[in-house]
Amino acid sequence: MTAHDNSPIEEAFASVDGVKVHYHRAGVGRPLILLHGLVGSAKNWLQNINFLAQDSTVYAIDLFNMGESERVPGLDAGLEATADRLVACMDALDLEQADFAAHSHGGAVAMMFASRHPDRVRRLILFAPANPFCDLGHQLIRFYQTRFGMWFARQIPSLPRMLKATALSRMYGDPSRVSVGALEGYIEGLDIPGTMDHVLQIVQRWFVDMGLLRSALTGLAAKPILLIWGDRDRAVGLPSGHELQKLLPQSRLMVLPGVGHIPFEEMPEICNQAMREWLLNPLPFAKLSQADGERGGLAFPVRSAKAAVSADVRSVA
Repeated sequence: MTAHDNSPIEEAFASVDGVKVHYHRAGVGRPLILLHGLVGSAKNWLQNINFLAQDSTVYAIDLFNMGESERVPGLDAGLEATADRLVACMDALDLEQADFAAHSHGGAVAMMFASRHPDRVRRLILFAPANPFCDLGHQLIRFYQTRFGMWFARQIPSLPRMLKATALSRMYGDPSRVSVGALEGYIEGLDIPGTMDHVLQIVQRWFVDMGLLRSALTGLAAKPILLIWGDRDRAVGLPSGHELQKLLPQSRLMVLPGVGHIPFEEMPEICNQAMREWLLNPLPFAKLSQADGERGGLAFPVRSAKAAVSADVRSVA
């Protein structure tokens, strides 16, 4: 937490097509929607909400069938269907347009949403978004697509807390940075009937959805997109971030050394400042050098963030 964490965070439910969707809200200003990863929740953003609320009305959403949102058996878990439900969610919150910050699978949802509904999105911030260019987790995904893998996944909610804590620590570049209470943002709600079924549906159609997302990326050409990656990400590898960035003309890639898959939790102060600056002033960018300028290389001006991690923050164009 930072010194800015003084404003209250409200919790509420929106009725989205008759289904209760839970969210955290704070601040006043341009709407900013936060989307969690595959087995996460709105609680994952508790170290970020109040800082961002200085300039935005922040909505951290428990995605459909996750967190404290209502469970709907048989809900289409595909990227396109999830993206389209976000339109209904924004309508329920009376939001015509919003900025988005999203993580991992939530990042894939945000990219699909921006491609299908470009008028509803202003700017994007994506933390290690799931993408078609990453093959790190393919073996694990294929395991969870098998009958035994599906059975095992359904046992995860009842596994000892210590094992879950170990799994979370592996998502960090430095396990000592896991904050008190962080684990709850990932394990609370897993034992609610229907949760793991929904997660498994996402996994079952993973490769199909990544193919659809690859085709949809052309629809993001005009969107200002900040990609933030840790160079110790074991879930969505940094090389895929470089490939993704090449296809997004208005994107910039910020790499945090020694950081894992959840940068906004592991290094919240740096990420908060980077998010704020991107949302306020994504352009213009300063040229790295004459040579970089000749090949189109541009630097993201993360002033205080850059100072915090020195030259090891790398912006790639």
